[in-house]
Amino acid sequence: MTSIVSQALWIYFYITLIGLIAIAVYGIVVRPNLLKKIIALSILGDTANTFIIFLGFRRGGAAVPIIPTIKPTLEELLWFKETAVDPLPQCLVITAIVINMSVTAFLIALAIQLYRLYGTLDVRKAVRLRG
Repeated sequence: MTSIVSQALWIYFYITLIGLIAIAVYGIVVRPNLLKKIIALSILGDTANTFIIFLGFRRGGAAVPIIPTIKPTLEELLWFKETAVDPLPQCLVITAIVINMSVTAFLIALAIQLYRLYGTLDVRKAVRLRG
């Protein structure tokens, strides 16, 4: 019974992530306000990072990716291979968080400059004022 509940919960998590990705893409494409586009892009990046973390997670008693002994036996190595969480997605997500923060800071600086020059954060109005 708990297996069915666990499986349903994981499906719910993935459906929620797909829904968040759809909402973020909608905000990036449809909304004319640059600040809303930046927020939607941040939500998209965080959702993608969460998705990558979920892909690297091992269900059923995950262990940290550290072997506790100096000279492990074959049984310990096999146990480690079966239960340890994959550390590569975690490393990629840490890098992606830093990149996402840098891109967000750059876009906010551009939005501030757009507001200083044109007095609006609406992309359509700024294009009309420029032309």
